Amino acid sequence: MNAALEVRSLDVAIERIPILREVSLDVPAGSMVGLIGRNGAGKTTLMRSIMGLMPFSARRMAAAGEDLQRLSAHELARRGISYMPEDRRLIPALTVEENILLPAWANGLADAASRLRWIYERMPEVREFRDRRALQLSGGQQKLVALARALMPGRKLLLLDEPFEGVAPVLSRRLTEVIGSLRQEGMSVILSESDDTHSADLVDHVFRIERGVVTAG
Repeated sequence: MNAALEVRSLDVAIERIPILREVSLDVPAGSMVGLIGRNGAGKTTLMRSIMGLMPFSARRMAAAGEDLQRLSAHELARRGISYMPEDRRLIPALTVEENILLPAWANGLADAASRLRWIYERMPEVREFRDRRALQLSGGQQKLVALARALMPGRKLLLLDEPFEGVAPVLSRRLTEVIGSLRQEGMSVILSESDDTHSADLVDHVFRIERGVVTAG
């Protein structure tokens, strides 16, 4: 199978308390999968583990056949793997465009200008308020900017943690449109939600997570 991501026997414990237990999943290349579970089920921990942002043990963690456990966070970005956290984590004093460009600056991406044009073509509303500071935006607008920032390095595998949480219906629909369009770009996406309200029509496959255990369907 041509897999964008392979996870085998992933375990995570915090202060010896098991958080994720024997998690295994595959994300086929060019597909969009849902990760559905209640708050506290382990969705964020799983995404942060994939991105190498917290300690874990796994029999295998690979993207396009390459061992992720050997790569640092900036090396993931250079391979087109990116993460949009639930809490957005924009820098309030920076402009929208500066926030979007941060991953390019941090990871030395030489084609930042062309990537930025590509993002603005898909999210023209973000281009319209690119000079505003992040603290001046609504929660929904901040989600759009966080997605735009994740798209700066993330052109192959994108991890979206609760992208619709706390977003007004109009902007939720817009986020759905933008995320849905990524499939046409050949991107692979993991999208987490507490339920499948927004993702049901987007994803090709669903994984459910409960108390740190992931099951298919």
